[in-house]
Amino acid sequence: MERRDVLRRLSAGTAAAAGAGLFAPPRGEAQQAPPAPAMPPTPRGLPVIRIKDVQTILTAPNRIRLVIVKVVTDQAGLHGWGCATFTQRALVVQTAIDQYLKPFLIGRRVDEIEDIWQSSYVSSYWRNGGVLFNAMSGVDMALWDILGKRAGLPLYQLLGGKVRQGADCYYHASGRDFQEVEDNARKGIEAGFRYVRVQGGVPGLATYGAARTGGAAGAAEAAAPSEPVGPTAPRDVWESGPYVRMVPKLFEHLRTKLGTDIQLLHDVHERVQLNEAINLCKALEPYNLFFLEDPLPPEDNAWFRQLRQHTSIPIAMGELFNTSQEYVPLISERLIDFIRIHISQIGGLSPARKVAALAEFFGVRTAWHGPGDASPVAHAAQLALELATYNFGIHEGGNFPDETREVFRGAPEQKGGYMLATDAPGHGVEVDEKLAAKYPIPAGPPNFDYSWGTTRRKDGTVIRP
Repeated sequence: MERRDVLRRLSAGTAAAAGAGLFAPPRGEAQQAPPAPAMPPTPRGLPVIRIKDVQTILTAPNRIRLVIVKVVTDQAGLHGWGCATFTQRALVVQTAIDQYLKPFLIGRRVDEIEDIWQSSYVSSYWRNGGVLFNAMSGVDMALWDILGKRAGLPLYQLLGGKVRQGADCYYHASGRDFQEVEDNARKGIEAGFRYVRVQGGVPGLATYGAARTGGAAGAAEAAAPSEPVGPTAPRDVWESGPYVRMVPKLFEHLRTKLGTDIQLLHDVHERVQLNEAINLCKALEPYNLFFLEDPLPPEDNAWFRQLRQHTSIPIAMGELFNTSQEYVPLISERLIDFIRIHISQIGGLSPARKVAALAEFFGVRTAWHGPGDASPVAHAAQLALELATYNFGIHEGGNFPDETREVFRGAPEQKGGYMLATDAPGHGVEVDEKLAAKYPIPAGPPNFDYSWGTTRRKDGTVIRP
């Protein structure tokens, strides 16, 4: 190093040390901490509004147990509605909201939707699961509803605006035999539906989505009525072999009778093994299904890599998913064509927006789960997302009975096979609390659907689901 470089560095170090000494506090005096950052001012035109109360409403119009959340604000008349329905565990979700989420959220700003979701997610330390996520969903949807009401805009406008006029819906057609399935499918077609899900019964078996024909098969015949259902006393019996042989014949019949223009769907409901799923998919390829739903259970997600290599049939999956670890690999590896998540089961509208955005980049379309135990509030929230989502695929259900419409004023309408949103601010649904109270959930056991844990094989082995 040259002499002048050494002198230059020494001079710089001396100056820095001198400067530090000039601005250092006198010896013995404590340094003062920098002042805390001031709270950012409230955006112009949006006064601070806080959560005043979180209320849970249990109601069962048409004898379907629904869990509804009302978030009340400190601004008179401003509230939001959300769906937290986990119909098989309604009372547990109610406890999670009333005893845990409510005290955690009182006083929070209603516009901090994302932070409320994230902090609620970690508030119990042990994360994930249907109870916590449904409780969070009720609050999340209600906060989005409040945001729309404050802005004076329908929810789909807040999510980016319409990319379509309405959401195509699919009709449910089932039957004990092929002719009954065909007759019911024709009812949907005559009502304007372009998509029909078809489910057929298998004689003697408790087939998902269709009434059983004939007596119960196998060991169920010998089970004493007083004996609780178990491995030695099965009653609702299911075997996958006869079902896998029946389904292709059903589709052959329907394509012959209904033609090729109508879009047909089918739900396996996860009741087959991998080799059966592969063979079933291959056998159904000539019939051009819109999608085949849930060919495998979520516990066997890894098998979708093998299934994808063996068939070109469109696959829908996800109604039992809870966590991102279940659905992100299937989407990012393009192992499915439709994501079937139940929105309240993953925590509400906020995470569903992220799933839809992720799926778009991988060519996966949305087909959110929308059974009868998804309330009109849930359907309205997911409809808003569907109207603003480019990669929307199909909407399930939403033909609400009269009693349900009376309780849920402003429930979305179906016309010509489409579900249509209103232009009311928020998601557009208001709950008549007095009418809701007229339809209490059934008291006492059985206070949930026991059939999922009682359907068994002939040898007594319980099936999933």
